[in-house]
Amino acid sequence: MQRRQWSNWAGTAKATPQRVHRPRSAAEIAEVVAGVAEAGHRVRAWGSGHSFTAIAAADSDALDLAAWTGIERADLETQQVTVRSGTTLRTLNAALDALGLAMTNLGDIDAQTIAGAISTGTHGTGARFGGISTQIVALELVLADGSVARCSADERPELFHAARVGLGALGVISTVTLQCEQSFVLSAQERPEPLEQVLEGFDDNAANNDHFEFYWFPYGAKALVKRNNRLPVDAERKPLSRLKQFVDYELTENVAFGGLCRLGRAVPKLVRPLGAFASQVSSPREYSDLSHRVFVTHRGVRFVESEYAVPRESVLDVLAELRGVVPRLKDPVAFPVEVRVAAADDIWLSTANGRDSAYIAIHQFLGMPYREYFSAFENVVGQVGGRPHWGKMHDLDASVLRTRYPHFDDFLRIRKECDPAGTFANTYLDRVLGSA
Repeated sequence: MQRRQWSNWAGTAKATPQRVHRPRSAAEIAEVVAGVAEAGHRVRAWGSGHSFTAIAAADSDALDLAAWTGIERADLETQQVTVRSGTTLRTLNAALDALGLAMTNLGDIDAQTIAGAISTGTHGTGARFGGISTQIVALELVLADGSVARCSADERPELFHAARVGLGALGVISTVTLQCEQSFVLSAQERPEPLEQVLEGFDDNAANNDHFEFYWFPYGAKALVKRNNRLPVDAERKPLSRLKQFVDYELTENVAFGGLCRLGRAVPKLVRPLGAFASQVSSPREYSDLSHRVFVTHRGVRFVESEYAVPRESVLDVLAELRGVVPRLKDPVAFPVEVRVAAADDIWLSTANGRDSAYIAIHQFLGMPYREYFSAFENVVGQVGGRPHWGKMHDLDASVLRTRYPHFDDFLRIRKECDPAGTFANTYLDRVLGSA
């Protein structure tokens, strides 16, 4: 154990825990948790720090699961894989590749641990697909007394409904069993299109593509549209060449775009013309590759982010209001707005619980003013019952969140059963769930 400062990826949350524990087995996780609880302290598990909130911040005891990784068992017949909670999505995808398997859907970042991703409700896009947590068939959690609870749809089903998006409030996830599928190839079509055309065709695009999303540059007339569709199992892969990948993604989307953002941060009056320019220069590309190589994109430019899930039928109205807000902001916006979709699910604290959803994510380049923008956005989505992504920036507390989640109090009841003394609480959970 040693004391060191922890910071998340964006630098928006920091903590200096008194003790950092690095267990290497499920038994060691249980031993640490039981000891912390007996001492009357609080403990939080660290993931990769890719949440923009302080959800993982630990002031007393931190649990670093970087040594608790890998696939524990795989059943190729059922295509179910049990993975240790500290495993990153990048490592998991590579291991699944070796087994001829894949996850059904992914977001565009693979640096998160599997436990961190599901605990915060990480998702990808696709009108017929849910978030990563919908792919879970069983979980094992270490509870506050050090006991291990296994849950699934048939075994402790209420705990299962709660723990699949549990915010780390119920216990420390030790293993996750995922329903995978045979490896598959995605075809990708990415190109700039007129924004008005994209909005007009939003419902058709969401319905007619397996995975659809777009990026709107606030001062531009075009949006970058991404359509990913599944190909037959035996389809030939046609990946981008290494040169094309380097030019389009590393040079254009990271190096060049990062340079534009830094210039805009230094000279704010340039942000609007630079944003209009950025919306025009994306080059169209089409390729196909293994699914995770298409889903995932390297993000080298750092930013802050807020994201809300809104009812699918409300998304165009919300975007219309947001388009009216942006020109009135005191400080310009350097980053695009991302729009995705997801199917309804039955997970109690999932942002898609009980309703087909659209996700609107707003961003600002790191170091540029964002609070007025984020606050205005929160007011707009609040009018349609928007639910904030648990790992992204928002100002809501338990009194408001209770009105937006039908099973909020059911979750609190299970939390009380699993952690009566608040061993897994921290300041962020005290705000969004209320004091344990």
